[in-house]
Amino acid sequence: MLIVDSQIHLWQNGKMSPHHRQIPTYSADDALKEMASAGVDCAVIHPPSAFGEPGNALAVEAVRRHPDKFCILGHFDLLSPDREKIVARWRERPGMLGFRFTFNQPQEKTWWTDGSLDWFWKASEKSGLPVGLLASGANIKALGKIAERHSGLKMHIDHIGRGGGRADVKDDAAYANVGEMLALAKLPNVAVKLSGAPSTSTQRYPYQNIHKYLQQIIEAFGPARCFWGTDITRMPCSYRQCVTMFTEEMPWLKGRDLEQVMGAAFVAWLGWKRKI
Repeated sequence: MLIVDSQIHLWQNGKMSPHHRQIPTYSADDALKEMASAGVDCAVIHPPSAFGEPGNALAVEAVRRHPDKFCILGHFDLLSPDREKIVARWRERPGMLGFRFTFNQPQEKTWWTDGSLDWFWKASEKSGLPVGLLASGANIKALGKIAERHSGLKMHIDHIGRGGGRADVKDDAAYANVGEMLALAKLPNVAVKLSGAPSTSTQRYPYQNIHKYLQQIIEAFGPARCFWGTDITRMPCSYRQCVTMFTEEMPWLKGRDLEQVMGAAFVAWLGWKRKI
């Protein structure tokens, strides 16, 4: 079974946000070592937006060295005067298969609804480039409206739509509004990354109390639109446990459905032509 991590970060000589490992560098070699220990075949790099273009460049170098192991959902300055040209030529950069944005800066929060990114949704749709967004709360509905207007644009919701990295909301409270996300399952161009699941529970491995929510999501969206992943540098458990939580601790997830969730579905969603 192909196992694909739908989200990891790499960084060099920098400092990540507090909920990540507080180390100066997490390299491609570091990631590959951990992936091998967990039985993970390959991973999708999300360059940290806080590091700007150097984050993209580090990811591209990882792809150059290991094209069978990594691909990238990158970012760029959405206010750049060359922004539409950048989108049109995005795939010319090695490993770049789409985009990932968080919109977590104060000046970006209105971008969900004020129409200023209409050009971006259209350009990404035209180029067939998937877009991943850190959507949660009210932004889930906003994402749904964008997806309805651009039915040819693949959009996936990061971190189960729970925001990612929040220390103050866990367990049932973290999934209190999951119904709003489940309502988007009717849109065939919307998918969900199940990345970071262990971080939404205060229980110990295998985090049994959140399994019912993961099952609801997979049943609603279908295994072809649900993507396992870790965001490993902020997980409260080992990489191997992130894998076995899904492969060994959820008896209802099996066979082809399990294969889809653990990697096959995201490879297809991104159009990743892996060379093995």
